[in-house]
This record gives sequence, structure tokens and C-alpha cells, in this order.
Amino acid sequence: MYSRRHPRTLIAAAGLLLTGVSALSALSGCSPAAEHTSLAALPSSDQARLGAYYDQSPKWRDCGAPGFQCATLKAPLDYDKPSAGDIDLAVSRKKAAGPGKRLGSLLVNPGGPGGSAVGYLQAYAGIGYPEKVRAAYDMVAVDPRGVARSAPVTCLDGKQMDAYTQTDVTPDDSGEQGQLSAAFKKFAHGCETADKASERVLPHVSTVEAARDMDLVRAALGDEKLNYVGASYGTFLGATYAGLYPERVGRLVLDGAMDPSLDARELNRQQTAGFETAFTSFSKDCVNRADCPLGTGTPDQAGQRLKEFFTSLDRAPIGTGDPDGRKLGEALATTGVIAAMYDEGAWPQLRDALATAMKRKDGSGLLALSDSYYERDPDGTYTNLMFANAAVNCLDQPPSFTSPAEVESAVADFEKASPVFGAGLAWSSLNCAYWPVRPTGEAHRITADGAAPIVVVGTTRDPATPYPWAQSLAAQLSSGRLLTYDGDGHTAYGRGSDCVDGAIDTYLLTGTPPKDGKRCS
Repeated sequence: MYSRRHPRTLIAAAGLLLTGVSALSALSGCSPAAEHTSLAALPSSDQARLGAYYDQSPKWRDCGAPGFQCATLKAPLDYDKPSAGDIDLAVSRKKAAGPGKRLGSLLVNPGGPGGSAVGYLQAYAGIGYPEKVRAAYDMVAVDPRGVARSAPVTCLDGKQMDAYTQTDVTPDDSGEQGQLSAAFKKFAHGCETADKASERVLPHVSTVEAARDMDLVRAALGDEKLNYVGASYGTFLGATYAGLYPERVGRLVLDGAMDPSLDARELNRQQTAGFETAFTSFSKDCVNRADCPLGTGTPDQAGQRLKEFFTSLDRAPIGTGDPDGRKLGEALATTGVIAAMYDEGAWPQLRDALATAMKRKDGSGLLALSDSYYERDPDGTYTNLMFANAAVNCLDQPPSFTSPAEVESAVADFEKASPVFGAGLAWSSLNCAYWPVRPTGEAHRITADGAAPIVVVGTTRDPATPYPWAQSLAAQLSSGRLLTYDGDGHTAYGRGSDCVDGAIDTYLLTGTPPKDGKRCS
């Protein structure tokens, strides 16, 4: 599954903002929500049982980012066995700038899973959120367990990741299927054995545990209720918090919502459709431009030309000028194109990268897009984004597929959802089949009975979190209020719609949510 994170966490190294396009309306009825139980709230006695963890006071210190402070809090490694030891949670804040009444803390999370909330706070939210919001709230972030500065999961070194990201995910025969399975197994084995700290935390990086950590942070900050803006996967984290602690919900914004009632295979298939819709929107724009590298004609014809280009790269990768000798094959090219689907602002760069690759056999532009997606630095090192992404996803639900044979039987469905990306995304969904830790969660509804109003934001042509997911989550939550952005891109807050931004700012500052069903453009 491709990661679900706020576009401002993507392609930072290239100075880009990535976001995508359209969701398939035909999928709006696919949620099997009725088949699942609801996430149960934790008993009030839980806080007393974890007393020492709830009695912490953060010791704030400067941390190298002007205007920001950092602290470390303790959380139990295993909430069922608090005596089994602790993990450290990295927290950062920027104090409310004033003037005016201080409203407490506002936690932010950019999604992923695996995106660094602390990095997002310091690079964007703490300086880029509306001034009136930053004036009223201490802006706060905690890296979820397993991510970045909070007991990070480690799997592969840079050279191993280079090989992993170039693995062929459209196998043509049983031999290539075996190579793909071997790559997934090596990745999973690395996560279990790369270092003792990673092995220790690997069974305890679920979204439920991360949500419980957020309640420890809330208490340490001295807030009676949690105020929170979560984007993309961060909506699942925030909704999980609401389900566990409905009485502690303050002002929650869930932007680019996930649907917790869908199983892993259906999540992957629907996300595949979202990326296809994004590409269709891109290609509609492209074929009407003189410089379109995919030629003229219909979006379907443009998609066929892109598939043919991917196939040619599968046979014969092209040069990139990369100092580490990497060439552009089908896998890296596909990731580069998908990266640009997150934001229509990246389409000009994608057109240029495709033209350079298709006409001049220079893959450097698509490689740069792919590297930004994987958070690969120029020195060949990677952040732990992709390690944490797999670790959380593979723990939260049973795997999409348990064998190559199961993938083969489902490829046609994925290709129906996306003729361009379907086969590759189906095979990529095999990764959790070889995970060394058994999943602890499953698909479920979240109702959060008794919670204050929760604003769920959906973008009608969102590639990574299709719009029907927001509709479903808002309907599941007993106090959900759906705010719709009729437009392109992944997430909506802070992306240029005065209507969306005004509605969310009013809610954060006054507690008054938008009318359920409000639409913006």
C-alpha cells in the first residue's frame, strides 16, 4: 500500500508540494462496515492503572529548531503489561504566539503511517498554519511509536533499500514471483533483526497503542481534552483516539479520511482506483498541451502509452546519472509517477520528467520524484518512513494476501480499478504476508459514542484516501460532521480553499463545527 500522508511531507527535498486527484464514485457502496464490530472505549479505570505514566511533566528544552521546544515522555512498551518496560516518545511544541485567549494544545499528525509528526510540526504546521490558530494554541506533535525519534523501527541500510525499491513488482513468471517474495521476506527479516531496539518495539507499534500514547501526551500537557488535526493516515489515528476516549475528545479535524471498516485488501484496491482517477485527471490536462509526452487523444490512450513505457523499462532500464549507479526501471518510474499524483501542482514537473525519460532516455527526473516519495537523501540514506509504514500496517490488520497465488487471482480486480497501476499495486500488497509479527487488529467501525462533534474532511478527487472513505467515517462516528471539498488533491485544509479553511478555523477557534454535509470548492 502506498503511504497516506499529508502532501506537505512529500517531495520536500525537491521543493515540491504533492497531492493528487479523483475518487471512483462506483466504490462508494463497497464498505462492509456492517460486518464489523465497533471499537470499544477503554474503561475509566485504565488511567488509574497506568498512574505513573499519566503523572509525567515534560521537561522542555531547546532542540535546534528556532521557536520550538522538545521533550521526551515515557510510555509502556506493552499496555497490557506495563511492567515490561518503557519506550521514549519524542514531543515538540511551539507555544501559542498570542495575543488573545489561549485555547490549550493542538496536536498535529501528517499521516503515513510513518510520517514524522515532529518534523511536520517544525517544517510546516508550527509556522504555516493560520496565524490566528497558532496565536491561540500551543502547536504540538509527538512522533508515534516506531517512527522517526520515537523508538524507530529499522529494517534495511541504504544500499539494501536501493535494491528493495527497484524490485520488479509486476512479475511475469514464477521466477520473478519468487524474487518478489524473497525481497518482501528480506525486508521483513531485516525489521526483526536489524537491531535489538527495533525487534523489541516491532510487536507494539499498532495504531491503537499510538492513540493511547496520545492520551499520555494530552495529560502531560495539562489538557482535559484532546484538540487535534490529523491528515491522511492521521485521521485513522485520530478516529481511533476518539473511539477509545470519546469523553476526552475536544476539537478533532480528520482531513483526508480513512475508512477503518475496510479490510486491507479492499483498502488497497480502493486506493488503487484513487490513483487511477488521479492519473486520468493528469492525462486529461496533459493531452491538451503541446508538450505532453504522452501524446494526444484520450486519457485511456495516454494511459496505454504510459503502460508501454513502463513495460519498456521492465525490459531495459535507462540511465539516470545517479552517483550510486541506479538506473530507472519500471518500479522506480511507477513510484515517481504516483508521487506526482498527490498534487496537481506537481504535474508540470511530471510532464518534464516523463518527456526527459521517454524522449532522451534520461531517468533522472522520475528518479528524483521516486526518491522524494521514499524519503531518500542524496547521501543514499533513508528515513524510517517505509519501515514504520510496513510495521504499522502489517500489525493493524491481517495481510491483504497470504500467497502469490492469491495475488494472481486478484490482479484482474486491481487492473479493473486501475489499468495503469493495478497489477503493480496488487503485487505490492503481498508484503505483509511474510511479516514476522502476527497482526493484533482487524477492520472495525468507529462510532465514538458520546464524543463532541468531529469534523471529517473529504476531497472528491483524492487519490490516496478516496472520498467515499470520508463519507463512511463521518457516517460511522456518532458525532461526525462531513465537510466536502469538491476538488483535486490529497487533503483539503491549507490547500487554497477559503471555504474549507474558514470552516476549520472557525471550528478550532470557537468549537462551532460546520453544518454536516457542507460543500466547498
